[in-house]
Amino acid sequence: MGVRFSVLQAAVRLKPLVGKFETIVSSLQKRWLAGCFYFSSIKLITRILNKHPMKTFRLLVSLDEALQLIYGRINPVEKAEEVSLDDAVGRVSAENVKAPFDVPCFNRSAMDGYCVRAEDVYGASQFNPVRLRIVDTIGVDEEPKRPVGPGECIQVATGSIIPEGGDAVVMYEHTDRVGEEVLVYRPVYPGENISKKGSDIPYGKEVVKQGDYLNASKIGVLAALGVARVRVYEKPRVLIVPTGSELAEVGKGKTAFQIYDVNSHTLAAVVKENGGIPVLHEIVPDDEDAIEKALEKGVENSLIVVTGGSSVGTRDVIYDVLRRRGEVLFHGVQVKPGKPTVGAVFENRVVLAMPGHPTSCLSNAYLFLRPVLRRIARLPDAGLKTVRARLSRRVVSTLGRRFFLTVRLRKGEAEPVFKESSAITSMAEADGYVVIPENADTVEKGDWVEVHLFD
Repeated sequence: MGVRFSVLQAAVRLKPLVGKFETIVSSLQKRWLAGCFYFSSIKLITRILNKHPMKTFRLLVSLDEALQLIYGRINPVEKAEEVSLDDAVGRVSAENVKAPFDVPCFNRSAMDGYCVRAEDVYGASQFNPVRLRIVDTIGVDEEPKRPVGPGECIQVATGSIIPEGGDAVVMYEHTDRVGEEVLVYRPVYPGENISKKGSDIPYGKEVVKQGDYLNASKIGVLAALGVARVRVYEKPRVLIVPTGSELAEVGKGKTAFQIYDVNSHTLAAVVKENGGIPVLHEIVPDDEDAIEKALEKGVENSLIVVTGGSSVGTRDVIYDVLRRRGEVLFHGVQVKPGKPTVGAVFENRVVLAMPGHPTSCLSNAYLFLRPVLRRIARLPDAGLKTVRARLSRRVVSTLGRRFFLTVRLRKGEAEPVFKESSAITSMAEADGYVVIPENADTVEKGDWVEVHLFD
């Protein structure tokens, strides 16, 4: 009886310990099962990622860094062509041009008046005019028939040849004609109102250098020398490749789920404005092989620009193609809009892959395509004109990214018009943009900003 009682007592005392033991065992079982599930999940995820690796932006570069990487890989055009003088404006000279003769070719009058000998009118004044005899008249298309002698003068027009003996011209305003004589009311010094032979362009002077931008004044100089044809560098050809299965060609029908190809036409306009010839490729679907074939066809051009497919989505394949077949210089830039931009080299041709959103694409065309193309075309850098204005409302930016905020000017204020990267009106309604630096997260209403004008 005593032994039985002792066993019951022991059982009662051990019951709580048994319960704790069961709890510990259950917990261990759960942790073991959880561990097995965790490691199984890791293996499964690893297999999926190995088969379909997730794309992310690598190290973002600044705008300046991105441009320098591209500048180091571009080649300015080398081929030249001959064009008419009138077609040479806005082009770059491929040769040095020297003056084949003096301009002017003779001493000519710079004013309408009378050609005199300066020594004859020395001391002339309002109260003591000098009287000279008019012996001839020379038009702008006539040669002198006789020289100027002592006490004589010859009537001349602006551009007339200066006759022998004459060394100055008295303007009509300082004379009075009386029959065949003229009264001179002021003295002139030798050479006054005369353009000397070669004073504008002397013979042999280099008036245009290789690499000079041919603006209106350069064209005028060449015209003065009788140059009718000019050797200039060829315009670089830029292949524009629109990608995206959702795109439809402008002017043709589209489905309810398609959008018209905007970027090809905005980029073509930027190319034309900056000395290039746009070459429009047909729309390419989101397919690596199709994009690769388009790039292969484009290497005969000076530059390749791809729109769309530059981000990190599952259908953004341009980065994969360029990484496999070329050399990626950067993927992702610290700008807003336009972060998903790729700079690469494909078979020795620079490729710029722009975002598909119209605003991002056009913004990056000004930031990247414009300066890069101008260097290839040998055109001078053309910075946008700027004006200062007060911001019409508070703007919040993103730290670490340079924000190109599109604005329109209204009554001396800069009014933000940026909507979103996919809205083309963010650019169409803008007069220019304001640059908010990477280290600023806000710009307050009323702050002075610098607006970079598109026109």
